[in-house]
Amino acid sequence: MEKIFAATLDKARKTTELSKEDIKTLLAAGEKESQALFQYADKVRAKYMGKEVHLRGIIEFSNYCKQNCHYCGLRYDNKKLKRYKLSYEEIYAAAKSAVQLGYRTLVLQGGEDNHYSPGDFAELIKDIKKLDVAITISFGEHDYATYKLWREAGADRYLIKHETADPVLYTQIRPGKTLEERLQCQSWLKELGYQLGSGCMVGLPGQTLDTLADDLLLLKKMDVDMAGIGPFIPHPDTPLAWGEQGTLEMTLKMVAVARIIMPLIHLPSTTALGTIHPRGREMALAAGANVVMPNVSPTEFRELYQIYPNKICLNDTPGHCRNCISGKIAALGRTVSNDYGHSPKFKGGR
Repeated sequence: MEKIFAATLDKARKTTELSKEDIKTLLAAGEKESQALFQYADKVRAKYMGKEVHLRGIIEFSNYCKQNCHYCGLRYDNKKLKRYKLSYEEIYAAAKSAVQLGYRTLVLQGGEDNHYSPGDFAELIKDIKKLDVAITISFGEHDYATYKLWREAGADRYLIKHETADPVLYTQIRPGKTLEERLQCQSWLKELGYQLGSGCMVGLPGQTLDTLADDLLLLKKMDVDMAGIGPFIPHPDTPLAWGEQGTLEMTLKMVAVARIIMPLIHLPSTTALGTIHPRGREMALAAGANVVMPNVSPTEFRELYQIYPNKICLNDTPGHCRNCISGKIAALGRTVSNDYGHSPKFKGGR
């Protein structure tokens, strides 16, 4: 196995076009081989993305959701969850505060619901755009016209993870939905000129090494600009409460291989990794990641936006989060970026 791994990693040093079997070999690496994988991924990150770490401030504006995803604590059937939605004034105030803390990208994230009309949301985007920031939207599936409206209002990026590349597993964990529908949304977003963010969970019940390799190949096929790869963390108030948590090791290997086969994408070191391991985010930054997404939502609402349980930093103020993560980044010998962090595939942004 060691010889096969070494040969595969040597191939990866020469080309980003790895086969599914190559990817599976890298993902199956043992502890010793994994360290070599992480070190090489970090070199690729340094070569193509530099030493800067991009901060994206997340505003979780609503935990209402009409979907019933089996893995998500925000699911419609979770009646134990106290629901909230921020007013436009509250969202804008959070955005303004984040900009004052130095954020150059904001992520407007919420569960899928109908509390905000597309037109009113477009006006909010226009107002926040005047703060001189890049805007990412993470607000689920909509029709082409809605995506077009928000793009024209000034949204730069859209994050809509495919979650799993296995169409059967996808339908099982997202009842009533299909992977084909998800990918159609991604295609529309690319057509409209958004920088596209996707991603997957690692450790879903029913997931295999084949599925994980397919996840990475799908991200490459869709030519994403960002890939959020984090561990599955079972929520006690969901149908997948019985599932085992995704591992730190496999998640880090997925991040590393993603960097190797897609050297120009942004790769977040996810909050979920920091939740399952106290140094999870730092370890991901040392294995190919170059983005961190601190929470800049009003503190009093954070505990109510728990897709998974025990999320870190729930009681920290936005200012404390900013200082804390900046210190962790500096300790790694990296620097916090001062620019918008647009995809390097699109010089100057779109």
